[in-house]
This record gives sequence, C-alpha cells and structure tokens, in this order.
Amino acid sequence: MIRKRVLAVIMLLSIIVLPGCWDKRELTDLAIISAIGIDRTNEGNYVLHFQIINPGNVAGGLQGGGAGDRPPVSVYSIVGDNMTEALRKASMKISRRLYFAHTNLVVISEKLAKEEGLNFVLDNLDRDTEFRTTATIVIAHKTKAENIVKTLTPIDKIPSNKVNKTLDFTQAQYGRVIKTSIQDVLKTLAITTEAPVIPGYRMIGDDKKGVSLENTQATDPQAILQADGLAVFDKRGHLKYWIEDKDKVGVVWLKNQIQHTFINADWKKTKDAVSLQVTHQTTKLNPEIRNGRPRIHVHVTVEGIIDAVKYPFHLSDPKVLADIEKALNKQLEKEISHAVEKIKEHKIDFIGFGDTIYRKYPKQWKKMRDTWDKEYLPDLPVDIKAETYIRRTGLRNNPLRNQLNHE
Repeated sequence: MIRKRVLAVIMLLSIIVLPGCWDKRELTDLAIISAIGIDRTNEGNYVLHFQIINPGNVAGGLQGGGAGDRPPVSVYSIVGDNMTEALRKASMKISRRLYFAHTNLVVISEKLAKEEGLNFVLDNLDRDTEFRTTATIVIAHKTKAENIVKTLTPIDKIPSNKVNKTLDFTQAQYGRVIKTSIQDVLKTLAITTEAPVIPGYRMIGDDKKGVSLENTQATDPQAILQADGLAVFDKRGHLKYWIEDKDKVGVVWLKNQIQHTFINADWKKTKDAVSLQVTHQTTKLNPEIRNGRPRIHVHVTVEGIIDAVKYPFHLSDPKVLADIEKALNKQLEKEISHAVEKIKEHKIDFIGFGDTIYRKYPKQWKKMRDTWDKEYLPDLPVDIKAETYIRRTGLRNNPLRNQLNHE
C-alpha cells in the first residue's frame, strides 16, 4: 500500500517538470525565411533582404486555386549599421517572428565579399541557434544580392529552391560548379592549409520585371537566375578573383568534385572530333619532397561513354579506341594544367596542395607554412597524369555518316 502511495506522489511531482507546450509556435505567428540576401551600401551599412514564403500562395499555385495569381514569396529589405540592428529593425516591417530554421540559401554581394570579407557575416549566422549551417552560400556576381533574392522563377515556385536545384544538377551533369554550404566555408576558414571557393550566381535580364509575377507566366522570362563562375577567397575570407569559362572545369577536377561531365578532344584537323561522357572519375593528389622542395603528383582516372563523334572513326577497332583514349588524356591534362597555372599565378591555394603536404610531411610543412602562398606555391611543380578508359561507344560503333557513305 505504501509503495502505491509513493508511486502516486512521484507521478504527481513529475507533472510539475513536464514541459508541455510552453514553447509552442503557431504557423500564423512565424515568417518562414527561405533565403537571405546581404548587400552593403556605399556608406558601409548592411541591407538584409528576407525571402519569406507565403504558404497559402505556394499551395494555391500548385493546386490551381485562387491563390495562383499571388506571388509565392515576399521580400522585405532592412537597412542597419550592422546585421544585428537590421534583424531587430525587421519587426517594424514584418508582423511575424522571423524563423530561420528553413533557410536554405544565403546570397552575399560581391561588394561585401571584397571589402569586408565573410568572417563577420558568417559569425553572425553561425551564432543563431535556429539557423542551419547546411544552407547553401553563393556570391552575387555582377549584380546585387537583392536581385537574386527578389527575382521570381517560373518552374520552381520558391526562388531559393531554384538556385539550390540548379547548383545540384549543374555539378552533377556539367561539372562546372561546386555547391558549397556555410558549414564548408567555416571549416575551410578554420584551417590554414586551404582557402574557400564559393559558386557565383547572376541575374540576367530586366531586374524590374523579374520581381513581377508576369515573369513566371511568360514562355520567355525577362529575368532569369543563372550559375556564374567560382569566387576564390583568401584565407582571411576576402574575395580575390573569379574563375570563369573553361578554367572552371580544371578546378572541379582538381577538387575531385566531378560527378558527370564531358571531355572533348580534337582529331587531326577536326575540332571536338569526339566527346566522352564521364561516368566515373577519381582524382588523387600525392605530395613529394625532393631536395627540400615540395612537388605534387596529380593522377586522374576516368571512365566514360562516347556520346558524340564528328570524325569517321572505326570504333570497332581496339587500336582506334586506344588512340582516342590518348587524345582524351592529352586534352584533360591540358585543362587541368591550365587551371594549375592560374592558381599559381594568383598565389591562393584553394585546392589544398598545402594540406596534402601537411598531412604527409607535417615536420617539413612547419617550415613552409608561413611563406607557402608567396614562396612555394608560385614555383610548385605539378605533374599531371590522366588515364581514360572508354567503356562503351553507345548504340553504334561506326558513325552514321560513315555508314551512309558505304551504302
């Protein structure tokens, strides 16, 4: 009997410490932020742009309801002397509590990245207990962060989702960008052997029409968002230069971030005579120290399928395939070598050559660490070897033109 009474008292006391719903949050009281854009004025003030989801409008647009004629997101811009002040001042414009748990994109202006760098901005975001550092970070290239956040997109209702999906698919299929999260940047800035590289994004077209719902209803949108270049930062977090056009692919190869891409090779007088669709690849960086000087060996292994042919090859001949593999090797080595020269020219080791030396030769690295970028990197010998293997030639061996000529 006494045991039952004691048990009942314990159960009653436990009710006191149960949290219940003391911290409940109603959806109608929250402003769900999907993206943040950060600009900087000429006077040095911060301008924060909050892309807030309108849940009813998104659902109505997808289901064909009456809400389809209203935008799926609203964007509010707040000016402040610092980021904290701008966040506080947001309460004057927004009737709900800012909720950052679903923020999946942060856009930083090129001006801010050059003049101030990333440290202060990322420190503010990382301290917020709601904000997730897995959010994607991009740099607004040749435009303001405001334009990236405000432009409405036709296929993906929420613009931040469009940016994330484009980066995913471009990296997976084209191999010209490296999707980067805030967590990735924080980790890189915390070490001394590597510098951050962040994808750029650009608004092309009329920024005034991009904010209108008509931009999502036209077959030819007047404003579009497009991945554009890779921004290279120094170890202090300041933007130094951009990697654009053909230089990007060599960088992605060196970072071992290629998922699928293509390699074009010339043959005799025919330009881009053959194209290889890459299905598997591995890039390894092996450091070596000779006579007290570092050296890097880059070994790339590639497997792929021939998906385009301009020259009348006899692809059923193993010797022809071997010659094509050599031509592809040469082209890939050329692309990677060109990227290495650009890295040495700008004296910023964002690939992590120094990190490989630190891991294999920690004692020698201590002597190089302080002068690595200025003294060792510009003259660093980098040997590049590519090995390409053609696994399949598609549904036919010989080109169609060659077959028609023999009929």
